[in-house]
Amino acid sequence: MTEKPAPPVAGLLLAAGGGRRLGGRPKALLPHRGRPLVEHAAGVLRTAGLTRVHVVLGARAAAVREQAELGDCVLVENPDWADGMGSSLRAGLDSLAGTGARAALVSLVDQPGIGPEAVARVLAAYEDETSLVSAAYDGVRGHPVLFGAAHWAGIAATATGDQGARAYLKEHRASIGLVDCGDVAQPYDIDTEADLSHLE
Repeated sequence: MTEKPAPPVAGLLLAAGGGRRLGGRPKALLPHRGRPLVEHAAGVLRTAGLTRVHVVLGARAAAVREQAELGDCVLVENPDWADGMGSSLRAGLDSLAGTGARAALVSLVDQPGIGPEAVARVLAAYEDETSLVSAAYDGVRGHPVLFGAAHWAGIAATATGDQGARAYLKEHRASIGLVDCGDVAQPYDIDTEADLSHLE
C-alpha cells in the first residue's frame, strides 16, 4: 500500500505564551466553551481542512499535554518560549522541515474570534511554496497567515522577540496576497483581564 502524500499545507498553531498580562496564566489553558483554549484553536484548523497540525507549546507545556485533548496534532515544545513569539515561530517552522509540507498556515491560540471560515479562505489562496498570504480586516493585515516553504528560512532569520514574522512581512509586503476576512471573523487578542470577556 502506498503512503498518501503529505498535504501541501500544514497548520501551525502558536500556543506557547505565558500570559504575562493575565497574571501568568498560560493562554493555551484558558477555559473556552468548557475546554482549554488550545483545544478550540486546534479544532478550528482541523475544521478548516488542515489534516496536519503542529502545535507549539511553551508555558506549562506538561499541564497543556495533560489537560488538552489534541488528538493527532504534532506537539512541539519550545524551551525558549519566554523569549517571545519569534522563538515559537522558529520552533514550529523547524518542526515542519522534512515533513513534505510546502506551506505553513500560522494561527495564534489567543484569537478565538477567528474561526474556520477565515482559515479556509486563507488556505484557499495557497498556490505553491512561494505563496505569501494573509487575512485582512478593513484592509489591515492580520491572522491567520500562510507562508510558503520558500519563505521559511527568511522568516526564521528575522523572527526575534515578540515580532514573529512582522519584519519579514513588512519587507515583502508587495508579495503578500490579502484575503478579506472581516465579514467572517473578529481579530481580537486575549491579552488582558478585560479581554477574558471574549471567552465563553
